[in-house]
Amino acid sequence: MTKIGLISDTHSFLDDAVFDHFKNCDEIWHAGDFGNMELVEKLAAFKPLRGIYGNIDTNDIRAIYPEKLFFTCEKVNVFIQHIGGYPKRYAPGVKKDIIAHGSQLFISGHSHILKVMYDAEVNCLHMNPGAAGKQGWQKVRTLIRFSIEGIEIKDCEVIELG
Repeated sequence: MTKIGLISDTHSFLDDAVFDHFKNCDEIWHAGDFGNMELVEKLAAFKPLRGIYGNIDTNDIRAIYPEKLFFTCEKVNVFIQHIGGYPKRYAPGVKKDIIAHGSQLFISGHSHILKVMYDAEVNCLHMNPGAAGKQGWQKVRTLIRFSIEGIEIKDCEVIELG
């Protein structure tokens, strides 16, 4: 079983509570808009970090992290893209990529709106952890913690930072 801490849209602000909430996670996945390299380095020093760049990320972050990330965790095909939309309102090309790569889990950020919803049309779970940073209009900063065991995505928890 792999325990994942999912975060997005930190915009250069990393709440110390993230380290407590993710202490039992095996990996941290960041869905873009890190904000700066200092934040990237703090997360990467804490736990293995997977991520993609977001629209506000500068060239130093873009040199390390791709726009789209496809990988397998346990037996689940994962696709992460910052500006990705959500079921029935995907960004251009996202649905095609989900189908082409057989993605069973699609993660995006950007909207600052927490969503966990299943798309039966493409047999894929969509997650957006909302925004963990202070930049933006959201009133509550959020994270998601979940596990993958074999082909199962389970134990999904929404964490409110305030």
